[in-house]
Amino acid sequence: MQSQDVAPRPRPASAAVPGPAVGVAQAEAALVEHYPRLVRLAYLVLPSRLGRSRRVLTAHALVQRGLPRGRTSGGAPVLPARQRAGGDRDGDPGYAYLRVRVLRLALTAARPLTFRSWPTRTQLPPLLPRVWGLRLFPRSGGADELALDQRLSALSAPARAVHVLRALEGLADADVREVLAAAGAEDPDDALAEAADEPGGEYALLASPEFDPCSLQARPTDLMRRRQHTRAALAAVAAVAVCGALLGTPGDGWGPDGAAAPPYARNPAAQAALEPGRLTLVPAGAWESSARTDFSVWPARGGLTGDKALLRRALAVWARPGETVQVSATPGTAAGAPPGPPQLLYAGEVDRSRVVLLFDGLRIARYAEPEDGTRGAALDFARVDGATGAEASAVVLGRADGNVRYLTAPWVRTAAVRDLLKPAAGSAAPDGSAGRTRLARSAEGVTAPFASPALQTAGCRSWNVLELTDRTGTRLLTDLGELTPARLTSGRPGRARDASAAAWSPLACSLAAVRGQGVRSVNSWPYARQPLPGASGTAQWLCTRADTWRGGGPLVLAQFHAPGQPYGAVAAKAENASACGAKDPHVLAGVLWKSAGGHWYLLAAGGEDTASIRATGAVIGSARGNLLAVRTEQGARAGLEGTLAGGREITGLG
Repeated sequence: MQSQDVAPRPRPASAAVPGPAVGVAQAEAALVEHYPRLVRLAYLVLPSRLGRSRRVLTAHALVQRGLPRGRTSGGAPVLPARQRAGGDRDGDPGYAYLRVRVLRLALTAARPLTFRSWPTRTQLPPLLPRVWGLRLFPRSGGADELALDQRLSALSAPARAVHVLRALEGLADADVREVLAAAGAEDPDDALAEAADEPGGEYALLASPEFDPCSLQARPTDLMRRRQHTRAALAAVAAVAVCGALLGTPGDGWGPDGAAAPPYARNPAAQAALEPGRLTLVPAGAWESSARTDFSVWPARGGLTGDKALLRRALAVWARPGETVQVSATPGTAAGAPPGPPQLLYAGEVDRSRVVLLFDGLRIARYAEPEDGTRGAALDFARVDGATGAEASAVVLGRADGNVRYLTAPWVRTAAVRDLLKPAAGSAAPDGSAGRTRLARSAEGVTAPFASPALQTAGCRSWNVLELTDRTGTRLLTDLGELTPARLTSGRPGRARDASAAAWSPLACSLAAVRGQGVRSVNSWPYARQPLPGASGTAQWLCTRADTWRGGGPLVLAQFHAPGQPYGAVAAKAENASACGAKDPHVLAGVLWKSAGGHWYLLAAGGEDTASIRATGAVIGSARGNLLAVRTEQGARAGLEGTLAGGREITGLG
């Protein structure tokens, strides 16, 4: 393509007269006919900082974008324009319209990018036309053309447009001002003033091949850099393809996952752990020949153990619970994915829900979803590492309407419910024992529901415990809001044994203090008996300690039971204390007590190996042995110190 010759000398503005409207077809014909001149106009207005190759491509893009849109079958839309009298090109309204359009786009593209506003499409590199591997630029001129290009680069875009409209278009200053205003220049007068300071004789060179973006030379781009970029692009495409295949390709291990979040990895070990077909299924009679009595010998039970879709959802939610899943875990219990394929304990329908119980060697995971979908699914975790015997005798299947339902171990023979606050209530069992209510169980070991103390909201008016009997004895278990019930024992630390309902009857309400703390077992034992002043009878001191699955954070209570009172009073309380445990069975506690005669006493008691007790603070007194009784006033605050038989000093609990 060749450029047009130098434009004729400027004509006066008075020659401009209103012309007819311009149609899209007419504008298209003008663009084809005058394309080289319009591209040269855009090229010269664009700043030199873009580089010659980008200026060339941008100039072509601006001219092609200058053609109006909106051609319809009903006729071309009408476009406003002004027509100049005389001359083929200048008398063409379509060209006059396109000249304004191209000049407006070029002025916009020449504006520098700033952080104050978003860039327009024209200010960004053009998407089309695009030439790969080549640099395109006009033919090089002489020294005069180079000097002219440098002077143009020092001017603003509107001032460059003034020189182009004068030299190439032959417009007078009045017409230049009109065209600049139509093209959206901010101040045409300033542009004319800036251009007036420049000598204008040399601007006839703007028609030379040096400034013709349609007569081009081609050179290759930087070959070494292009190869590096090509290799990087190919590597990026390959990585995207691999990631897309891993995340999007369906497979047996990643089917519909219900309420689970989207998968974020395809680790082979993690995928194997989520395969329903790889779940460990223990045969029904394995526990009878095993020396173990823990969850590892529980058989897979329930009517939905063959429902692969349900099991897949349970495993997927365990690995990556979605935003709508209600997740809970006992303190100190990790809630992450299983390290390998877990063991299936149960899968079935419970109280209008589908429930799955899984065991990974350290934790019990309970997945539950409504019968009519997966919205509102729940996932609960509890630590059970080291659980054996009574601690592995039952798992909560569900809680509803204030009731709890358990799945019992296969070795459990009978189940019953006892209310510790009413030890004599209930019907007589076949073996003649009183105070217990037989609890029905299904053939799979699922108990009937009964009122849970963990769900009580109106004080401590009853405390139901689960009584399970196997071939080795009878155990009491209580629901404390965990997946596994806590075992109730009694006896000196290190020699504790399963408790009777009578032993725990006066202590039941104190269990409310350890609900939801991941309790493994609760032991209570009487560590002292104290004759009361004034021959008021004999009181009993008991220490109650709750041990957790994580080993730390137990709650220790010292309770004082006066004669004739069905329930005791908490004399002292401590958390994270070693007292009253197997490692440190010693305990010392005191209480203010009012006698029948109206006198107040500080009573204190330690274990049987306490050699002496001293009261400090507002009450001063001491006694040899493990008992102390000192006359005092109501509300007195005192400290306690004791010495063990071996000489070790201890302080009062709490």
